[in-house]
Amino acid sequence: MKRFFSLLLLLSVTTAANADIKTQEIQYTSGETQLTGFLAYDDAIKGERPGILVVHEWWGHNQHARQRAAMLAKLGYTAFALDMYGSGKLADHPKKAGEFMNVAFQNWEASQAKFNSAKKLLQAHETVDAERIGAIGFCFGGAVSLRMARGGANLVGVVAFHSALPNQPPLSKDQVTASILVINGSDDDFLAPDAVAEFTKEMKAANADFTYMSLRGVRHSYTNPMADAFSKKFNIAAMKYDKQADQRSWQAMHVFFQRVFNR
Repeated sequence: MKRFFSLLLLLSVTTAANADIKTQEIQYTSGETQLTGFLAYDDAIKGERPGILVVHEWWGHNQHARQRAAMLAKLGYTAFALDMYGSGKLADHPKKAGEFMNVAFQNWEASQAKFNSAKKLLQAHETVDAERIGAIGFCFGGAVSLRMARGGANLVGVVAFHSALPNQPPLSKDQVTASILVINGSDDDFLAPDAVAEFTKEMKAANADFTYMSLRGVRHSYTNPMADAFSKKFNIAAMKYDKQADQRSWQAMHVFFQRVFNR
């Protein structure tokens, strides 16, 4: 299996300065859709390690997702920033981003297939322990990751940053096998007023290992340094980068993955 998927990798390998981080841009497919992903891992680490999928914001597969994959590699994981829209599909306006996102959720079967194609590719990498896979996601990507977990995806842990809280698919007890950490800002205007309470209630009823962190005074897109520029350009006051919240949430993710992967 690993040899088969290795044939799909069209690699452009670079070494990060002062580190042994290897990065690879990868062309792959899901059905007939051409996709572009980005793999990062620490070449100095020997043997297999957990793999983490990184799911992008509603803008599409961009530099923010790639940077997070490289940051995960520095923590000792092999990370793959996947593509949920298709090669070259990047939104340059919130209206277009919303259209891309809505299509992805309306055609969930295809989106689920894209996620699983990326998961199989990551599992096949020589550095990855195929039984220890997690996912992180931002905004749209957080909702994708949570919806996969709700559907019983074979993931060890999921972390969602400034994320919507999907209510699909319906849950039954013990259906959610992944441990879940959601980290949102208390002032995230993208969240419906009752969303947190309803989602928490569902997770409790499902007997899920679930933690919700609310960062006081923090708005949407707090992890993305480009949020302030987007906010100014598109007059969206709800979006604001917060360096302290970004660092706090990343550290919380690090501790969470150490626990669920028993590292």
